[in-house]
Amino acid sequence: MFTATANTQGILSGAVSARPTGLLKTIVDKVQLHKERRTLASLDAAALQDIGVTKFDALSEASRSVWDAPDYWHK
Repeated sequence: MFTATANTQGILSGAVSARPTGLLKTIVDKVQLHKERRTLASLDAAALQDIGVTKFDALSEASRSVWDAPDYWHK
C-alpha cells in the first residue's frame, strides 16, 4: 500500500518551494528588480521628494540593466 508523505504530496500536487534557489532565484530576483525600477520611474515628484530621490536619480536607476544589481544582492 502506498502512503503519501507531505513531501510526496507536494511533488504530486506540483507545489513549488516558497524559496526559489539557484537559477530560479536569479530569475525571480531580476524580475523583481525590473518591477521595482519601473515603479520608481513612474513615481510623481511628490513621492520622489518623500523618499529623497530626484527625478534624474530615479530615471538613472530605472534605466539600469537588470544585470546591474546592487552590490548587496551578490552576497
